[in-house]
Amino acid sequence: MSTARDPGTAYAATIGGGLAASSAPSGGWLERYEHLVGARTLRALEALARKLKGHRIVMVNTTKTGGGVAEILHRVVVILNELGIATTWEVMEGDDHFFGVTKKMHNALHGHSQPLTDEDREIYRERTRIEAERLALDGDLILIHDPQPASLIEHRREPGQRWVWRCHIDLSRRDEAYWEFLKPAVSRYDTAIFSHIEFVPPLTVPAVLVPPSIDPFADKNRDLTEEEIESIVERLGLDATSPWITQISRFDRIKDPVGVLEAFKLVRARRPSHLVLAGGGASDDPEGAEVLAEVRAKAKGVRDVTILELPPQSDVEINAIQRASTVVLQKSLREGFALTVSEALWKRRAVVASAVGGIPLQVLHERTGLLVRSIEGTAFQTIRFLDNPDLRRDLGTEGHIHVRDNFLHTREVRDYLAVFARLLR
Repeated sequence: MSTARDPGTAYAATIGGGLAASSAPSGGWLERYEHLVGARTLRALEALARKLKGHRIVMVNTTKTGGGVAEILHRVVVILNELGIATTWEVMEGDDHFFGVTKKMHNALHGHSQPLTDEDREIYRERTRIEAERLALDGDLILIHDPQPASLIEHRREPGQRWVWRCHIDLSRRDEAYWEFLKPAVSRYDTAIFSHIEFVPPLTVPAVLVPPSIDPFADKNRDLTEEEIESIVERLGLDATSPWITQISRFDRIKDPVGVLEAFKLVRARRPSHLVLAGGGASDDPEGAEVLAEVRAKAKGVRDVTILELPPQSDVEINAIQRASTVVLQKSLREGFALTVSEALWKRRAVVASAVGGIPLQVLHERTGLLVRSIEGTAFQTIRFLDNPDLRRDLGTEGHIHVRDNFLHTREVRDYLAVFARLLR
C-alpha cells in the first residue's frame, strides 16, 4: 500500500516539548494490519485520510506512560502520521497537588463522591492556566483526552480550530458537583466522544461513540513462542504447577484487587489454583502505592497468591503472563473500557469480567466470555472455566474474532478520521 512517508522511518510524536520516537516496522504499521482486517479496510482509511490532507492534529493527555490512554496514543499517533496526517502528542504536566485533585475528580466521576473544595478548584484552574501557556496547541484539530486537561479549551482555542473532548471514563454514576465544574469547559467543544452510550451526560454539543482499541502487533499482544513464555515466567519466579487465575491492572480501588483476592479464596477452597495479581501505576495516579500496600496486607496468609509490581515497559511480561493463564479476570467496580479485556480475548483466553462500563461491549456473556456482578459470581464462573476446557476454547476463539472485528486500532483511527472529517465539512 502507499504511505505518506518512507516505510522505514522512525515516526516521532511531540510529547510535552520533547520527542518520543516510535519506530515503525519494515513496511509500516498499517501494512501489517492487511492480513487481519483486509485491504478494503485500509483503502477506506486512506480515503478518509485524504479528506484531512493539509490539516494537523494535536493529541493531549496527562501521562506518556501507564494506563490505556497512553498505550493507545503511542500507536495511533504513528498510524495517523503514516496516513499522511501530521499528528503530534502533547502531555499536560502537573504536580502532586494537581494530580491529587484530578484523582479525586476521576473517582467522583466514577461515582465515588468526595467533597470538591474551593482549594481543589483553584489548584485545577491554576495548573490549567500554566499548561495552556506551555503546550503546543497550534494544530487545527485538537483532541483532548479525559477530564484532567479538559479546561485547556477555555484558554487556548484559536479561530478556525476544531476541538474534540474524548472521555475514556464511565460517567454513568458521576458526582454531579464534579460534572457541573467540568461542564462549562466541555460545552465549548465542537464534539464529545465517549466509549459507551451509558456514559453520555446531558450535553449541548454533539456526542459520538468511539470504543478504545488495541494494537495486535505491540509487545503486549504479539504472538510469543512457548519457549519465550516459559523463559519469562521462570524469570519472574511464577509458580506454574497450578492453573493460573490472573488480573492485570494498575493498582486502583476501582479495579477492586481486594475483591479479586476474596473471590480467589472461594475458588482456592474448591479447586487447586494460583492467583497472579500484576500491575503497575501511572504518573498521573498518586494512589497506586497506597492501594498496592493495602493489597499486600490483605494477601498475607493467603496461600498461592503472587503480587507483582511491574515497572513501565513490562509489555512482553504482561503478554506472557496472560498467555500462561487459564482464566483472566477483570473485576472492576467501574470501568470506562478496560483494554486488558480485549488484550486477553485477543490471546484467546477465558475471561471472567464485571458487567460494568465498557466491558460488556467486549465480553458477550456465554459467547466471548462470562460476565459477573459479585465476588461469589466471580468465583462461580471462574470454577466453571477451570472445570471445562472446551468452554475455555470455544469462548476464547469467539473472543479473538470479536476483538479482530471491533477493537483494533484501525477501527479507532477510522472513527477519529470520520469525526474530524465531519467537523471540517
